[in-house]
Amino acid sequence: MNIFDIMEQVIVQEGSDIHLIAGSPPMLRVHGELAPVEGLAALTSEETNMLIDPLLTKEQKDYVHVNKEIDFGFQYKDKGRFRINVYHQQGNMAAALRLIPTHIKTIEELMLPDIFHRFTQFKQGLVLVTGPTGEGKSTTLAAIIEEINSSRGEHILTIEDPVEFIYQPKRSIISQREVNKDTHSWAVSLRSALREDPDVVLVGEMRDFETISAALTVAETGHLVFGTLHTSSAAQTIDRIIDVFPATQQNQIRQQLASSLQAVISQRLVPLASGGRAAAVEIMIAIPAIRNLIREEKIFQIDNIIQTSGEHGMMLMETSLANLVQRGAITKETAVAYSFRPQEMKRILGM
Repeated sequence: MNIFDIMEQVIVQEGSDIHLIAGSPPMLRVHGELAPVEGLAALTSEETNMLIDPLLTKEQKDYVHVNKEIDFGFQYKDKGRFRINVYHQQGNMAAALRLIPTHIKTIEELMLPDIFHRFTQFKQGLVLVTGPTGEGKSTTLAAIIEEINSSRGEHILTIEDPVEFIYQPKRSIISQREVNKDTHSWAVSLRSALREDPDVVLVGEMRDFETISAALTVAETGHLVFGTLHTSSAAQTIDRIIDVFPATQQNQIRQQLASSLQAVISQRLVPLASGGRAAAVEIMIAIPAIRNLIREEKIFQIDNIIQTSGEHGMMLMETSLANLVQRGAITKETAVAYSFRPQEMKRILGM
């Protein structure tokens, strides 16, 4: 079996990932669970290399030989695009392939709350989608960007590493820039973004001081910026952004963040009782009370505002999970396992 047969399998099974590691059979992640490809034995180092080799260009092979790892995108026929990380472990080549579906699902298809449509109507500011790797952040952002593409005449600029979903221009025009291919770095591309006349900017990952600082500047100057962070709750996201900066700059960043932030969405994919997964979300909208807490260094009070501001579309993760339980979509045990505040979750469910 070659790598393209394995790609075919993960597409047919509606999986999300392929793992190639010497000493284990090729593994597929389907609905969050890893399982070996049926009929295949543990890979040797040579077999792993043979599976990975067709994915790499000559330049990429040279790069991974020197740098030990590389991220890139790979289009498989017209069936799907893969985000691939080739790396070394215990001296051997290995790879993780994430399937990026060709079809961009809508907000309705992802069963996201109606307030997500409001995020597509913002004219400026910063909207963050947060959560660990593999929790559907890119898929959620793609749904939002595609709705803007379909409903507004804008210039949408994406900066990604690598490019994931491929957008076809509809009412908008779209520039998709890949780090190390179309630009040398996140920070450089964000600085030049202001000269490219964008209306909407998607930052694939706000991973460091320079990127976060540049994204805040773009949001402050009248553009709508979407980005992702690997944080859990909304409050933790605010702390993380501020803590990235030196102490001497943190007060200034609080003021910038308080004025430019529009919303923070924290997301988890939870297993449904009927099979498959759906997103549970914590939503914070930057109403005046939230902006004041950010300015006054009272981040610890944000959860209380979210909990008591449902009329603005806000909800804690526990509320989202409780709604899924009420609909019979997930079990109470699943809700507790995926909640940020398990004791609060048990109280809500009467456990």
